[in-house]
Amino acid sequence: MALPHALENLSQVAADYDILLCDVWGVIHNGRESWPQACDALTRFNQAGGHVVLISNSPRPASDVIAQLDHLGVPRDSWRAFVTSGDATRAELAQRAPGPAWIIGPPRDEILYEGLDLARAEGAHDAAFLSVTGMIDDEAETPEDYRVPLTQAAARDLELICANPDRIVQRGDKIIYCGGSLADLYESLGGRVTMAGKPYGPIYALALAEAERLLGRPVDRSRVLCIGDGVVTDVLGANQQALDCLFIAQGIHGDAARGDDGRIDPARAAALLTAETAYARYAALELKW
Repeated sequence: MALPHALENLSQVAADYDILLCDVWGVIHNGRESWPQACDALTRFNQAGGHVVLISNSPRPASDVIAQLDHLGVPRDSWRAFVTSGDATRAELAQRAPGPAWIIGPPRDEILYEGLDLARAEGAHDAAFLSVTGMIDDEAETPEDYRVPLTQAAARDLELICANPDRIVQRGDKIIYCGGSLADLYESLGGRVTMAGKPYGPIYALALAEAERLLGRPVDRSRVLCIGDGVVTDVLGANQQALDCLFIAQGIHGDAARGDDGRIDPARAAALLTAETAYARYAALELKW
């Protein structure tokens, strides 16, 4: 079991990188409030000559999520570009228009479909495919609430497009199920799933294109550091792209990687990673400069 290097501060390795591909939810905010230390670390990286590209599994386009970041107090100077799973997923949906699509998700995600000319299906019986952003009421529902309709869709061999590969996120002090948990259930029922967000390639192609634009030259991938708290999304995504990764081991993992001395325990962090056949070069409890 390869152990990640324990990091107390981003400044210890910042000079080794030109680009940070930084996760959002779980690293710089929890859906209710932003974390000043993490935001400050990103701001300082930018001030030192680097470029932060936020890379989020939000199912909405980045242009819509920016208002949420502003509301949570994430400073604009802590990032230089922003790409989302929603941005990458719109291309997948456009290829399948006009559908009809059976759309599952909360009303706030409707912006994902604007301008795509998708017809709407009422359910599995009249759909050409499914598009999922999450639970309709993610404060109360779980994937099991969707087992019956998803079983019907799988029986028709309908493809499910999942705009948010995250399984869970932490909203305040509560764990919320995301679109990825519905995709997992659908696959377990024999259904076909397509995803463009982390850990899949399309969102990284968008993020690295933004990095190239910011640098004004081709990206040296050895000087790109991915930062995230999701093992099966952020860390595996970095691994599949052969990019270095800083695993933020707090958040959805609680104190599982905290040592008896209150600091990051590389062995405990490695146990979280290897359970999903993942590896991170660095691990920290939280992001700070």
